[in-house]
Amino acid sequence: MTHSCCGTLKGSRPAGGQPPAAICEGEQVSSCCTPEGRPATDQQVHAGNAGAGNAAGHAGLSVHPRSDGTGAGGPVPAVAHDDVPIPAGTFAMGDPFGEGYPDDGETPVHQVRVSAFRIDATAVSNAAFAAFVDATGHRTESEIYGTSAVFHLAVQADKRDILGTATGTPWWLNVRGADWAHPSGPKSDWRDVPDHPVVQVSHTDALAYCAWAGRSLPTEAQWEYAARGGLAQARYPWGAELHGTTADGATIHHCNIWQGTFPTKNTCGDGYLTTAPVRTFAPNGYGLFQTSGNVWEWCADWFLPKYYKSCLARGTVEDPPGPTIGRGRVMRGGSYLCHDSYCNRYRLAARSSNSPESASGNCGFRTVTAG
Repeated sequence: MTHSCCGTLKGSRPAGGQPPAAICEGEQVSSCCTPEGRPATDQQVHAGNAGAGNAAGHAGLSVHPRSDGTGAGGPVPAVAHDDVPIPAGTFAMGDPFGEGYPDDGETPVHQVRVSAFRIDATAVSNAAFAAFVDATGHRTESEIYGTSAVFHLAVQADKRDILGTATGTPWWLNVRGADWAHPSGPKSDWRDVPDHPVVQVSHTDALAYCAWAGRSLPTEAQWEYAARGGLAQARYPWGAELHGTTADGATIHHCNIWQGTFPTKNTCGDGYLTTAPVRTFAPNGYGLFQTSGNVWEWCADWFLPKYYKSCLARGTVEDPPGPTIGRGRVMRGGSYLCHDSYCNRYRLAARSSNSPESASGNCGFRTVTAG
């Protein structure tokens, strides 16, 4: 899988015992903060991914939807989703500021009509995903592979369980025993952060959760429309400027992204090195939390950089399901690793993608249902 957003980032090797995530001068690395796919293994499970990416009819799921909308073999799931109603409407989708990476395909801006729907106020939490696993016995792809990607400053594992770095993103380490229940490695535990977003989940894992819950992943159009919170062509969910300022000149942080020198020092000005609880920071105008930063969120759509051009040619597009083929699945929102020096994808119009079997410590999801 080739990332949709590759570039060159120059840095220097940090002094004194840092893990091998250091960047050498001139080293070719990705401008994305997520690792590319997974190393090939005999245990690899492919998603199949026929169709638009919603739960129903999706091949490769370990948990299939029932006709009555409940989870596999059981009653209605016990997890309550805090749904936010999103009214039908038309909005300008895409980047009006010309700030995106050309290969991401954030332009041209085009008109999209979205029907009413309901969306989670937050990303799915560790506690909610644990309820799904308890009810179904689902094994995530990270558990099947036996390894997953952990940011080098967050690893909680013995040295023998650190198997190397990710190609193009050396700040990611391939850690044995890292999975949704052990997001930073085998010495971490989701029970310590039950209200944080679940991570180390692939697109396929997210679809399995949706099948159990009788819900879907949002389309990319639904995601951006809801994330904007009613602000037309805004840069961020709260407005035009990344930071606010108090009366005495202190910085107000609106989201969980990187502060400091990436990837060697995070000053944690926003209070977090990695994930924050799902209800941290103020919600947007519709009541959604953290549609900028914290964790990337899987969407239903396939990713094609030129897709927006075809939309513009069709005038106002109604409820676009995305392209029928693509190079990976869309991710939106950016993460705690985004930094303006190399990856400003915490903007509302920003797009990225990864292969459906990929998982990492900075990618989760939220779900939708009909309005």
